[in-house]
Amino acid sequence: MKKRIIIGMSGASGIPIAVEVLRQLKNIPDIESHLVYSKGAEMTVPLEMEISLEGIRALADVVYDNNNIGAGPASGTFRTIGMAVVPCSMKTLAGIVSGYSDNLLLRAADVTLKERRKLVLVTRECPFGTIHLRNMYEASQLGAVIVPPVLSYYNHPETLEDCTRHIAGKILDQFGLEPEGMKRWM
Repeated sequence: MKKRIIIGMSGASGIPIAVEVLRQLKNIPDIESHLVYSKGAEMTVPLEMEISLEGIRALADVVYDNNNIGAGPASGTFRTIGMAVVPCSMKTLAGIVSGYSDNLLLRAADVTLKERRKLVLVTRECPFGTIHLRNMYEASQLGAVIVPPVLSYYNHPETLEDCTRHIAGKILDQFGLEPEGMKRWM
């Protein structure tokens, strides 16, 4: 049986990172990707990507309606290796920290935390305000791993795609998955 990972896309800038994560997951034979996305993500896709929302959906093994609060990822008995919210808007971060689970993405994150599974939040905002920093601290205290898409230069990126691939690799690395084409330090 394949291991499941949930990918949540919220409405912050950074959809190309989510797409790269989904592309890389497609190449890992024993992993099954489960995608849930917010209305904000749906609105952001055409602003950042040439690929359509349908094209992104096709990269996932399973796609859920964010309004379906009764879908599998809403239950702790739905076994996963964890969840990555990429990108994670400040609104989504606030919902996760406060336990305000009014949609499937937030409920899946809540379940991930309560079951003590890995929750990776790829927080996107610049600059971070005090409330954002406080919420990231609180999320970290609750067990989430905060992975803002910070550029690395030791890997000598030549293109924006190199940078995106490296960030996607850092996200997958959190789950013990071997990222495709990631250049590690030394």
